[in-house]
Amino acid sequence: MADLALGEGRAFVLGDKQVAVFQMTDGTLRATSAVCPHKGGPLADGQFDLGAVVCPLHQYEFSFADGGCTTAGIGTVEVYRVEDRDGRIVVWA
Repeated sequence: MADLALGEGRAFVLGDKQVAVFQMTDGTLRATSAVCPHKGGPLADGQFDLGAVVCPLHQYEFSFADGGCTTAGIGTVEVYRVEDRDGRIVVWA
């Protein structure tokens, strides 16, 4: 996982999808759509914790559990299964 440091998010292209992968400070991984449904903000650049990521453009928060936004009417992001397999990031998108 040399491409992703602890506490960092990064966007990757997987086929026709853009996916944001986040490595939590505890070493676990999370993955969502890379683009905020509101105005297309880059979620990989947002602040995050174990439960959610915040879009850097307008501070909308999206849950890693279900992709839901805490603000009504903004929409959701896709949430993907992701894991570290012997130092390689594997995403089911």
